[in-house]
Amino acid sequence: MSQIWSPSRLTRLTRLTRLTRLTRLSSIVFNGLLFFQSALIVTGGAVRLTGSGLGCPTWPQCTGDSIKPIAHQAQGQLHAWIEFGNRLVAWIIFILAILAIFIVIKKFRERRDFKRLRALAVLQLLGFVGQVVLGGITVLTKLNPITVSAHFLLTIPLIAGALSLRNRIYQKSTTSISKKTTSALNVVLLLTILVLFVGTLVTGTGPHAGDIQAKRYHFGERNISFIHGGIVLILIAAILYLLIMIRTNEPKEVTNSFGQRALIFLFIALAQGAIGYIQYLTKLPEVLVAAHLVGATLIWVSAWGLYINADKADKKEFRKI
Repeated sequence: MSQIWSPSRLTRLTRLTRLTRLTRLSSIVFNGLLFFQSALIVTGGAVRLTGSGLGCPTWPQCTGDSIKPIAHQAQGQLHAWIEFGNRLVAWIIFILAILAIFIVIKKFRERRDFKRLRALAVLQLLGFVGQVVLGGITVLTKLNPITVSAHFLLTIPLIAGALSLRNRIYQKSTTSISKKTTSALNVVLLLTILVLFVGTLVTGTGPHAGDIQAKRYHFGERNISFIHGGIVLILIAAILYLLIMIRTNEPKEVTNSFGQRALIFLFIALAQGAIGYIQYLTKLPEVLVAAHLVGATLIWVSAWGLYINADKADKKEFRKI
């Protein structure tokens, strides 16, 4: 009985309990960072689609001397709380980024990739600072489309960083691919980034500005939409080419695993393209625009996930130098 309750055994049990709690916290934090960085695109879209961009007309307060919406606010309670909710998502990311840095330093200090993990966690925190500053400038400039676009585009590397951090924490395995497949994958990633960038120009030109008096880009809705749609078609063709490279240059196990991920990406791109064309033909109804925003998020998560899942040939050659 005395052996069961010995101080050394109690110490081991205490350490095991702390480790279990830290592991559970890690799962919440690193999955949460990816979820809320992605959700920021959707909540930002909700602000824009409901005309709530100036629901909180000041910054860093919501209105006057209040950090949150107040009763009988001129902008209306619904608009105020939608905008305030979007701001709260950013603060959730701040808390998760702080916890991520703490967990990386506490739990993963002895890992070989500790510096990379720490850098990725710190970048999440710095990204929060950038988003807060851009959010403030966006409000103070009355939703200038340049700052609105920048606000969205900053989310793209932050989602990528959150996904990379999560995969590294869980030590997700990668798939070795040939030089030809690597080249095709690089083209797909660049085209995905281009599609998202031009998509912000379409958004900044279209009618859903977040406020009826907000400035818009002067590209011409039809012209910029056609350019965006054309790049989407090129992206789909590039994904098809990537699938051909995988099938003709990689062994069966790579075709089954990496090829399946690329095929899922193709289906997401096709669905996103279909939503885009339907929303254009139906004069941009809010429901379809919201679905297109969710699709854009899935496109990027899928593209970046595919990219970091590959152990690329050019990277292996670089290591030999």
